[in-house]
Amino acid sequence: MLYHPPRISKDLANGSFTARNPFHKYLPYCPEIGGVPVAGLVEQFGSPLFVYDERKLRKQAARYRKAFAGYPLQPSWSVKTNYLTAICKLYFAMGWGAEVVSEFELDKMLWAGVAGKDITLNGPCWSRDALLKALRLGATIHLDNLDELTTVERLVAEHKLQGTVGIRCWMKNPHLAGPAWNKFGLALDTGEAARAALRVIHNSRLTLDVLHNHCGTQVREPQAYTYTARKLVELQTLLYEQTEYLVPALNLGGGFPSAALLHNEPDGTKRPTIEEYAKAITSVLNKLPPKERPTLRLETGRHLVDEAGSLVTSVAAVKNGMVIIDSGIHHLYTAQFHRLDVLPTWQCAASEAYPTRLAGNLCMNIDIIRDEVLLPPLEPGRLLVVRPAGAYNITQSMQFISLRPAVVIVTQDGAVRLIRRRELLADVQGLEA
Repeated sequence: MLYHPPRISKDLANGSFTARNPFHKYLPYCPEIGGVPVAGLVEQFGSPLFVYDERKLRKQAARYRKAFAGYPLQPSWSVKTNYLTAICKLYFAMGWGAEVVSEFELDKMLWAGVAGKDITLNGPCWSRDALLKALRLGATIHLDNLDELTTVERLVAEHKLQGTVGIRCWMKNPHLAGPAWNKFGLALDTGEAARAALRVIHNSRLTLDVLHNHCGTQVREPQAYTYTARKLVELQTLLYEQTEYLVPALNLGGGFPSAALLHNEPDGTKRPTIEEYAKAITSVLNKLPPKERPTLRLETGRHLVDEAGSLVTSVAAVKNGMVIIDSGIHHLYTAQFHRLDVLPTWQCAASEAYPTRLAGNLCMNIDIIRDEVLLPPLEPGRLLVVRPAGAYNITQSMQFISLRPAVVIVTQDGAVRLIRRRELLADVQGLEA
C-alpha cells in the first residue's frame, strides 16, 4: 500500500475503501506487552498509557554491547531520549554513564544518584553557574564553542579547580545528505577544533580527555561513522605530533536509528544492524597500534529504547473514514517523522481491513498519527497499540488540551510497575500564582 506522510488537505472521507492485504490471512495484532494483557493494563492504569517492556530493553542493550565486544567501550545513555528515572537507572545498572544537554538533565541525573565522573555535558547553551557546578562535580564537559572554552578557562583559574574536558567537532560528512550539523561544536576542517584543543593541552588546569563528534540522528549509513572515526584519529595524531600528548578517548556520539520507518520510506526498508555500525567504527580504530587505540565512547538513545516502548490508546469515535483516539501528537511527538505501527489488540482477518485515517484528540487539524493505515472496523472503546514509542515521546510530550498519561514498565519477571503516575490538575495549577 502506498503511504503518504500526514498532511492537512487530504480527506479520506471522499475515498472508496477497497484496499485489502493479499499477503496475510490476519492483520498483525498485539494482545500483550511483555506477556501482560493490554486490556488488563488499561483496566488498572487507564488510557492512554505508555508501556515499556524491560526484557526488550535489556535484550537490545545486550546486543549493543556484544556488537562492540573486543574493543574498549564506555557507553553513555542519552538522557534527552528518555529521562524517566526508572529507565535511566536500568542503563546505569548495566554500566552506562549519562550524557546530558541541559542543567535540568544534569540535576535530574544527580538526583538519580549518578556520580559526577560518570556524566558528560553536551550542547551549545550552558550557563556559567552550570559549568562551574559540572567542574566541581568532576563531570566531562564537551566544549562546544570558543566562548565556552574561555568561560571554563576563567572558572578553573578563579576557583583553582582542575577540569576534564573534550573538544566537540563538526565536519562535513560526505556520506550524509543535507547540511552539516554546524550548530554543534568547533569546525574541524578550518583548524578551529585543533586550535581549541591546543589551548586546552597547554592549560595546566585542564585535561583534554576526549575528541567528540555527533554526526547526526537516524543515520542510515554506517560509513558515515567510518569517516568520522578517521577524521578524529587524524586530529588525535596531529595533536600528538605537536605536543606529544595522546588524547585517550574518542566519542562518536549517537545517531543509530531504531526500526521505525520514516514517512518517505517504502515498506520493507532495511536498517543497518548495530553490528554493521560497530564494524564501521572499530575497523578504523583497530588499525592503530594497540598502545595508541583510544577508548571508544558513544551516547546512544533511540536505538536502545525506542522499540521497548508502546502507547496504548482507546478509540473515541469513528466518522468520515477517520478514527479518533484518546491521545494525539502532543503525546506522540515522533509521529511527525515516523510511520508508527498501529496494531489492534485482537486477531482480525486481513480481508476485513481498510485504509483508515488515525486522528488524535486535539482540536487541531494537524493532529494525525497515521494518515492512512490498514485497520479492521472499529468502535468506541476498542484498544490500539502504537509503537515504537520509547524514544523522545516522554521527554517531548506536553499538557496541551489534556494532561499527560501514566507510564508503566513490565519487568523481566512479568510484574507491572508504575514509573510515572497520570498527571493531575494540581500538578499544573501548583506552578501558578
